[in-house]
Amino acid sequence: MQAARGTSLSDATTTPHPSSSTGPGARLTGLFAFVALAAYALDLGSKLLAVDKLTGHPDVPVVGNLLVLHLTRNPGAAFSTGTSYTVALTCVAIVAVLVVLALSRKVGSVGWAIALGLLLAGVSGNLTDRIFRSPGPLRGHVIDFLMLPHWPVFNVADMCINVAAGLILLQAFRGIRINGTRTSPESGHESSQEPGE
Repeated sequence: MQAARGTSLSDATTTPHPSSSTGPGARLTGLFAFVALAAYALDLGSKLLAVDKLTGHPDVPVVGNLLVLHLTRNPGAAFSTGTSYTVALTCVAIVAVLVVLALSRKVGSVGWAIALGLLLAGVSGNLTDRIFRSPGPLRGHVIDFLMLPHWPVFNVADMCINVAAGLILLQAFRGIRINGTRTSPESGHESSQEPGE
């Protein structure tokens, strides 16, 4: 009887849990982390390169006047708004990062994993500038260097945020919730969905 109990206890400790590291949830978390890290690295690297190559130099046309490299430092939010509220914008960005990280624990679809990964990368990229660049912590100016005609100068982080917003809207239009369940347009009720969708 004791041997049977010992075997049962051993089996319980070695049997993988349904939410183990090899399950769909872990793969989606890995996808989220990969997208976030890759996009963040691209943003950080491009800003370092822009500061190194463009400081004190004239604009660099990439595609004629359609795309020009023009270095600028933005103390405000998107489109240079809120330039007097840099510290407040930094605090909002910190909260946004924490919210995205919390939401990432519920991801149940590929679309949401990519969207939240890009959103985290974009917010974190500009937040890094706010914290570490001059004129000081929480007051740092964001590096922007991509210029289109009749459009504010932007950076890779801004692109990530906008693509993420588009993907989130697409998921909402398709009726796919963050946990991967789909809302039936006829009944308004949730239906099950494979995590890979």
